[in-house]
Amino acid sequence: MKTLGITILLTSLLVSTPVAAQDANTGKRVDRLEQEMRAVQRKIFPGGTGRYFEPQITAETGPASSGTTNTTSAVTDLIARVDALERSLANLTGQVEENGYRLKKIEDRLAATEAPAVSATTTGTNGSTPTVAAPEAAPDPQRVVGVAAIVMPDTGDAAEDAYIYGYRLWDAKFYPEAQTQLKKMADEHSGHRRASYAQNLLGRAYLDDGKPALASVALYENYQKRPRGERAPDSLYFLSTALVQLGKKADACRVLAEMQDVYPDVASGRLADRVASGKAAANCK
Repeated sequence: MKTLGITILLTSLLVSTPVAAQDANTGKRVDRLEQEMRAVQRKIFPGGTGRYFEPQITAETGPASSGTTNTTSAVTDLIARVDALERSLANLTGQVEENGYRLKKIEDRLAATEAPAVSATTTGTNGSTPTVAAPEAAPDPQRVVGVAAIVMPDTGDAAEDAYIYGYRLWDAKFYPEAQTQLKKMADEHSGHRRASYAQNLLGRAYLDDGKPALASVALYENYQKRPRGERAPDSLYFLSTALVQLGKKADACRVLAEMQDVYPDVASGRLADRVASGKAAANCK
């Protein structure tokens, strides 16, 4: 299986840049990404330096070609670090967004239960005039009712029930709530067959919510972690869609080509129409 992280994000650098320049430029990207990731970590874990962590990066191994030099190996290691750091940074950014959303919901609920505050104006020659402060905006009551109406099934299969609940939230277009549920399901039941479905649908929920960068991370991870999962081919198709939205049409074409190479039966069968539409959207030759 090919390595999409290098193929998608760094192909143009490898083709057009001399080895020495790749080493220097990639090193700068590594430093910048590590600084950004630590900044995001400090936002997630304020004041908890002991809880910071570095991404676990395992360089791919394989038989070395006779023409490989130490410099090329160093560049390859740096590229692997860049790939892992970019995925880690996107994941951490997604956690910040999810945490912010949950905090906002809690604040909105508290504001809705409190009586409007009364504040007094500055006392002047005409005495003080108390004024009523405008209350904070309450959550959309229709949305609250709508989300509450989505029921989690109880079939005895916790993983299946968790996925179906996430699917129902997504189908009702409650995308932030669906993202939280689907991510939780995939994390807590990673070995269940529905984990492939949940991670794929998580990527689609990000796409539907206008977040193609987070979608690309979720979809690529589903393919990488569960290449034999039932929705791994679908994740490659939707990954190409996310890349088109990010302005990376050439990379989208490479993803679709890899999908046809790795899953030829699905690409020419169940997903044939989507492959065709994906190539058209990316202007693939």
